[in-house]
Amino acid sequence: MADYKDIKGGTVQNFAGDPPAPINGQVWYDSTAVAFQYRSSNPAGSWSTTTSMNTARNDVKGAGTTSSAALAFGGQDSGGVTAKTELWNGSTWTETNDMTTARNGFAGSGTSTSALGYMQDDPARSGKTESWNGTSWTELADLTTARRLGTGFGADNESALAFGGENAPTDNLAVTESWNGTSWSEVGDLTTARLNMAGTGIVTAGLAVGGRILNPDSNSALAEQWNGSSWAEVGDVNTARYSPFGSKFNYSDSIVSGGSIGTAVKALTEDWNGTSWTEVADLNTARQAGGSAGTQTAGLAFGGAAPSRTAVAEEWNVPTETNETITT
Repeated sequence: MADYKDIKGGTVQNFAGDPPAPINGQVWYDSTAVAFQYRSSNPAGSWSTTTSMNTARNDVKGAGTTSSAALAFGGQDSGGVTAKTELWNGSTWTETNDMTTARNGFAGSGTSTSALGYMQDDPARSGKTESWNGTSWTELADLTTARRLGTGFGADNESALAFGGENAPTDNLAVTESWNGTSWSEVGDLTTARLNMAGTGIVTAGLAVGGRILNPDSNSALAEQWNGSSWAEVGDVNTARYSPFGSKFNYSDSIVSGGSIGTAVKALTEDWNGTSWTEVADLNTARQAGGSAGTQTAGLAFGGAAPSRTAVAEEWNVPTETNETITT
């Protein structure tokens, strides 16, 4: 039988404590602890609860490239549809200037200093678009197709993609529009019209995930990939659901969390590796229609309906490595 030296090309080293820079899978003997130990990693990551937003709300939208700098805006709170905006600095939320129009059932994208909010549900379906410059919101040119419950993604307030939604109670939309900083123009449609999707990416590459298909009403597991000009179906998520939310950037390595299956609100999180989806650690608070920011390795989820509206925020932690004792 092969021993450790045969497999690894060396003997188990002795240390009074831990090695100076252990690598994943390394084994050593700790003479201080009088135990064999090894370096273990958790490649999937996990969620941890952090400081809640100031205002509990569902249908909130988010922007931000990391878990330490994010923007939460719009949605519906205890007083109805809201224009409230909050900034996250990695430890606290601070209320800042409101949107020009209170809205829910809309889409948002960008960063904490350069964001967009577009479309609207109440009081009527709309194509209204407004831009955040780090201090205040300004209304800009409308979408060419008024709608609600669509999705979007984009790197900043100069570029974005808006897709899906509905503009009548049983009318799914596949319409996709691109924003160039001044105006919207129609580009290639989704392969399957639907609403209440998660979106992650930038205007040249992204994903549309899950959602709801009307007439007849059903949840979707579809994932479609945007290449800058057209959509193509890729691997489905493991669990069909509507109103999930996803990491905002790094579409080729993304996470999608939460959502609903009928009346059941979910905490499920799935990781996309560019080819397929894998279920990983659940949210601590199941929710749908929440806001999100960041990437697959440094994400933030906040607000939503759980099933009633919540202010709870959670951080997606970078995969961790720990030293483990070998039981003999």
